[in-house]
Amino acid sequence: MKKITLVMVNWNGSRDTGKSLSSLQRLKPAGVSLETVVVDNGSTDGSVAKLSAEFPRATILALDKNLGFTGGNNTGIQYAMNRGADYVWLLNNDTIADSGALSLVDAFRKADVGIAGSKIYFAPGHEYHKDRYAKNELGKVFWYAGGLIDWSNMYASHRGVDEVDTGQYDEITETPFVTGCSMMIRREVVEQIGVLDNRFYLYLEDLDYGLRAKAKGFRLLYYPKSVIWHVNAGSSGGAGNPIHDYYITRNRLLVGMRYAPLRTKAALIREAMRLATQGNPEKKRAVLDALCGRWGKQYEPKKAAA
Repeated sequence: MKKITLVMVNWNGSRDTGKSLSSLQRLKPAGVSLETVVVDNGSTDGSVAKLSAEFPRATILALDKNLGFTGGNNTGIQYAMNRGADYVWLLNNDTIADSGALSLVDAFRKADVGIAGSKIYFAPGHEYHKDRYAKNELGKVFWYAGGLIDWSNMYASHRGVDEVDTGQYDEITETPFVTGCSMMIRREVVEQIGVLDNRFYLYLEDLDYGLRAKAKGFRLLYYPKSVIWHVNAGSSGGAGNPIHDYYITRNRLLVGMRYAPLRTKAALIREAMRLATQGNPEKKRAVLDALCGRWGKQYEPKKAAA
């Protein structure tokens, strides 16, 4: 029987995490063993006590401080590897899982498949464009249906985002990256490329991880039979906020200078110089930190309310 360890990172989000863990109780783990691990990133809202009491079957790993998305997940990944997991499933704490979401493990029928990701919808009422959709379309609006990378401009995006599901993305397909919102990783991938790069701390670490896996010959799959609903940036605040501006700006430079074509790298340098003088304070700081090689946790997110 294959062993799957699900890793969920919590930071002052016991309400969202509790809802997500409750949805996992509906999973149908036919033919596999599932262990759920919650890594608490130094919460101050009493999350550890609340979640331990409500979900006694979940393993809670309490950290002394916030290690970010990368550090929190890496703690869980290492725990899973030490416990002999065949697959590690990274799942955001602001998600709701469909009862069939664990079918994601079926994506690994061929040995060269290293990482697989779910079909992900916006949770109803959390779409980017809330007034665009009819009531019966809510819960069927795509957040992720595979990844896209524009190497000329060094942008990664989600295929299908904001579209209503009419069956257009129901085929299993290879993808250049799998979002860390719901990412299942074969054990052999971790053995060969290690864990997430802590230099990212938050954002684009999943893009980097997929590219590293592909460089080792692994395939990445979008697996639409596994369905997840995502509240979208429940802990970090979403696109356009200072946290997002800082880490996306800085980490995009890290990814681009590592993987992009030479022409794109030159364009990124020009863009960085412009942002260093004309960008908002977060983007200016992000560029300076990137140029000075200051990675990891350099921008402190505001603490969420309990």
